[in-house]
Amino acid sequence: MIFNEDIAFDVAEMLLKIKAVKLSPNDLFTWASGIKSPIYTDNRITLSYHEIRTAIRRHFVDAVRHYNWEPDVIVGVATGGIPQGALVAQDLELPFAYVRSSKKDHGLTNQVEGEVRSGQKAVIVEDLISTGSSSLGAVEALKNAGCHVKGMLAIFTYNLGIARLNFQNAACPLVTLTDYDHLIKKALEINYITEKDLSILEEFKKGLDKK
Repeated sequence: MIFNEDIAFDVAEMLLKIKAVKLSPNDLFTWASGIKSPIYTDNRITLSYHEIRTAIRRHFVDAVRHYNWEPDVIVGVATGGIPQGALVAQDLELPFAYVRSSKKDHGLTNQVEGEVRSGQKAVIVEDLISTGSSSLGAVEALKNAGCHVKGMLAIFTYNLGIARLNFQNAACPLVTLTDYDHLIKKALEINYITEKDLSILEEFKKGLDKK
């Protein structure tokens, strides 16, 4: 779910302004999956801008308080969620840990790095949600460690049907600052794209939802 409508449009404009999200309906990007896409997202760029980094941190902190999650620990998802999560943990004066995509193949073979204890309430921070599969791997790892996952925060989601289903099946609330639909509406409003571009972007999203 979107945390706040006004925030969703404000954050969308921020991401477009610094090109953390790029829209190119006529010159497609190639995702790691091989999908040809009119949108490319790299929210790590937000870390280079103090005002935007600060706004995102504050919105995340406000969301944690709004939903009364009262976490004992903030956990970032490697790699994009690590710096964002650390900032949130610092603001809330809470412990921080992070979850790797898989266990290390050496040393202690940890997947969860940092101290988490059985029975702790955890809030997870992520930068981007597509299908949710990799992000929900962090939820599973924390549950295996005995934590109670209160929810996940993310900057942006493509808001795909499969992601909503995955989070529902995992019984993990997902709260995002903005999403694909708010972003393309804001892009049209600020003349970043045309009405024709908007149609292309809407059709692309429909196509993803059918897969």
